[in-house]
Amino acid sequence: MRKPIVAGNWKMFKTKDEAVQFVEALKAITPSSDKVDTVICASPILLDAVTETAKNSDIHIGAQNMHFEKEGAFTGETSPVLLQDFGVKYVILGHSERREYFYESDEFIAKKVQAAFDHQLTPIVCVGETLDEKEAGETTQKVEGQVQAALKPLTEDQVKQTIIAYEPIWAIGTGKTATAADANEVCGAIRAKIASLYSTEVADAIRIQYGGSVKPDNMEELMSQEHIDGALVGGASLQAESFGKLLEAAANA
Repeated sequence: MRKPIVAGNWKMFKTKDEAVQFVEALKAITPSSDKVDTVICASPILLDAVTETAKNSDIHIGAQNMHFEKEGAFTGETSPVLLQDFGVKYVILGHSERREYFYESDEFIAKKVQAAFDHQLTPIVCVGETLDEKEAGETTQKVEGQVQAALKPLTEDQVKQTIIAYEPIWAIGTGKTATAADANEVCGAIRAKIASLYSTEVADAIRIQYGGSVKPDNMEELMSQEHIDGALVGGASLQAESFGKLLEAAANA
């Protein structure tokens, strides 16, 4: 039985005070870590404050991105060493916004995934297709290729620890969402691909999230699916109350 994991991606939202207030509010309603892994992924400048606020709670803190080098002349980038120093546990890698707006390639993302493990960080690797790719029947091919490229540098034990987040690009922030059955089908294809690359044991261990307009009113149905082990959440993670409802649904799945 895979433990659910629900991660909130705040993107470029929240001031320091808003972030601290959110974490304080969430601490009061977060389910036990025995039932669900709760993750908040904040912008780099907020990580020190939120990790301090989340101490001694069931809330884990994640970053939204990082560079694969531990230091160097990379203006504006975030070092994995710094994330590790802050006590960050997770890091989102390969989000569609990073791939589209900052031209991050599969090879570039794979270097980041390896660097995450080198610095005791758990990567949340995002994969997903555009609307054109979906309509052309290319969803499985696109997503499997992204998964294979991202996991290529890893050992089997590292693959087991990796989180895969399937986020159809056409559903992010649009109000549209894949049906629970369709999302489960793609997540199942991801699991089957991992089984073919590694083993059934590895595929059964890895946790796969769904992301894309996840809300309290569709979370329960998503969590009832065989291959969906949680969610990577955007807008619904910005309010503690709505995010708490997602956590509750996952904990009770």
